[in-house]
Amino acid sequence: MTTPDQANIAALNAVLGQIFRLYVQTHGYHWNVEGPNFRQLHALFEAQYQTLWAALDEIAERIRIQGAYAPGTVADLMALAAPEAAPAQSADAMVTALIAEHETLAATLRDAISTAGDAGDEVSAGLLTDRLEWHEKELWMMKASQA
Repeated sequence: MTTPDQANIAALNAVLGQIFRLYVQTHGYHWNVEGPNFRQLHALFEAQYQTLWAALDEIAERIRIQGAYAPGTVADLMALAAPEAAPAQSADAMVTALIAEHETLAATLRDAISTAGDAGDEVSAGLLTDRLEWHEKELWMMKASQA
């Protein structure tokens, strides 16, 4: 039987793993993007991966505050994330892939917010809500760039 606190920690771990995977993917796109929108996308991807990197620390510290150990290896983090997407080669494919990943993470965040609420963990719910707001804004900007 899983207690609300255990479910909350599991949800935070799932968010952490997905953010880590998205961080790696976004950083790789930053390194490899090319084409007529290079400067814009290179800067966008850099801003995104820097924000994702900072989020990792916030979520991991929140897990520690809950009394659990945060995953500490790449293997542990990747085990918490969905399988990696196939690499994208074109700038358009990179943006499309990132849109899909941010949408997936937004859904995970919504579930984690609910789980934190069930556990009476308003601080985690607030932290996760702030994360969701950032991902939704990035989604809007990326989708608008494809219009």
